[in-house]
Amino acid sequence: SHIMSEYVRMTDAERDQIDQDAQIFMRTCADAIHQLRTEAHKGVQSAQVKEHRTAVLDFVEDYLKRVCKLYSEQRAIRVKRVIDKKRL
Repeated sequence: SHIMSEYVRMTDAERDQIDQDAQIFMRTCADAIHQLRTEAHKGVQSAQVKEHRTAVLDFVEDYLKRVCKLYSEQRAIRVKRVIDKKRL
């Protein structure tokens, strides 16, 4: 109930700004992960360290993908509500 009351108070412009900021942030994170992946093995001799870094980056990348999927699902719900509202 409290969450819904906050949702109602937010303007469409605020929601659009949050969407834009979230997309920029997710893109920035994906770029950072890609850059880290490129530089992760430079100067590292140990196979164990390389394997560990690869596993950590795989985990972080997977987490980001799950967050992006959740964001997309929530945004789709918002778009559907707007469309339904316009139909009425």
